[in-house]
Amino acid sequence: MSNELSALEGLRQTSLTRLEQSLDAFLPASSAASRLSQAMRYAALGGGKRIRPLLVYGATALAGGTPEQADTPAAAVELIHAYSLVHDDLPAMDDDDLRRGLPTCHKAYDEATAILAGDTLHTKAFELLATRGEYRSDTRIAMIQHLCQAAGVDGMAAGQMQDMLAQGQQQTLAALEEMHYLKTGRLITASLQLGYFAAQSDSPELLENLTRFGDAIGLAFQIQDDILDVTMATDQLGKPAGSDEKLHKSTFPSLIGLDASRERAEQLCEDARQALSGYGASALPLQQLAQYIIARNH
Repeated sequence: MSNELSALEGLRQTSLTRLEQSLDAFLPASSAASRLSQAMRYAALGGGKRIRPLLVYGATALAGGTPEQADTPAAAVELIHAYSLVHDDLPAMDDDDLRRGLPTCHKAYDEATAILAGDTLHTKAFELLATRGEYRSDTRIAMIQHLCQAAGVDGMAAGQMQDMLAQGQQQTLAALEEMHYLKTGRLITASLQLGYFAAQSDSPELLENLTRFGDAIGLAFQIQDDILDVTMATDQLGKPAGSDEKLHKSTFPSLIGLDASRERAEQLCEDARQALSGYGASALPLQQLAQYIIARNH
């Protein structure tokens, strides 16, 4: 375990400083609408676990690429994630006042500014994939296609729509898993796929195994979120605890109980680790990241 922990820490050390520098460089400090620029930076540079960019860097390394190749897609994925949080927190959706221990974007600025900040973070992500970094044209197209699919009508947006429609209803376990696959899992899997494409690798088997890994940890991530929502306090989470219960949402603990939810997350983590078991020490950072996802407390 100590070797795996050091592998994950090594991934963080080589990746997160690069990510923050990239985001700072890519996001305008001023523009024709300086308030919009400030709100974008507030939403994207306000910390967070940065799990999705770590997946990009880890997959790029596993595919034989360099950190430089991962910089642009890692930033793009984080901008999509930041936009989704800004919009999820809006009064028309989850109506949350706190994110990462700070006022949500629409509370720090105003609702209209938050909507525009989310919109512009979204478009900036695809601008980066289209213009930044040194990639073949087919690589750019593959990255843009996979991120569009993960974020759009067959991915994250669809999952959010299902989430809103399910408020106040008792979902089946299958429906809950599908919703979370769309809302959370697709972007997590896309992060790994973008890392693979950024390395300009040519191994369909590796792409398939990274996709299996991503699908497993995407669901495990959401199960752990559901567990934390009922077991941790607001000051520990950095966002309102008990929000799922307040909105009368079905969750894994409400459907199958806490113990079974933990067991399901652990099994998914093991499935993810097994998906990369044939890659030796090179896969340790990603495998330990899977373990972190179900062990985290926020």
